[in-house]
Amino acid sequence: MGFFITFEGVEGCGKTTQIKLLAELLAARGISAVLTREPGGCPIADKIRTILLDAENSAISPLAELMLYAAARAQHVTEVISPALEAGEIVLCDRFCDATVAYQSFGRGIDRRVIDNLNGHACQGVLPDLTVLFDCDPVVGLERARRRIEATCGLREERFELEALDFHHRVRNGYLHLAKEDPHRFVIIDGSETVEEIYAAISSQVVARIPEALRAVR
Repeated sequence: MGFFITFEGVEGCGKTTQIKLLAELLAARGISAVLTREPGGCPIADKIRTILLDAENSAISPLAELMLYAAARAQHVTEVISPALEAGEIVLCDRFCDATVAYQSFGRGIDRRVIDNLNGHACQGVLPDLTVLFDCDPVVGLERARRRIEATCGLREERFELEALDFHHRVRNGYLHLAKEDPHRFVIIDGSETVEEIYAAISSQVVARIPEALRAVR
């Protein structure tokens, strides 16, 4: 089996930049890795992503939102993640099941048991071996996210960025709660630092956790 690494955090925490840098670092060392994201990662899930992140769809109910995330994840796991892990690949995923707990349970208030049950079906037994949590003050993260969105052409994926600040604080607290529940799996990175400082931390703390057999040049 391969090794499954997920990157998590509030909006604008820097995880998307850092997961790409990690993929580049691994490639430079001759280490094969699959880079993917949620929601999305395959054609069907990407279509669901468009629905979920489009600010015009503000009327989506919390339960419908949860079901859409689960549907996208089930397809993504079946089509991308499971085959890659079975082939012995390292998989780097920008968000996964922890995001659903943080956003839909702590953020939206949906019963954690409902989400855990649904995640169990959608993940099909696939769980992260390592999760990198970028902890960041939501005020700082949202300002970064808004600057990114303003510089983006095309569809503005900002439905969550438009949520009230209290929502984002609940999400952050949810992530920190998950990290306390499973400290062996989580590595917490200070998302308020510079891109270079965070990259240095990722390079030392994350790469060292990848099994030696998978770090061999292929």
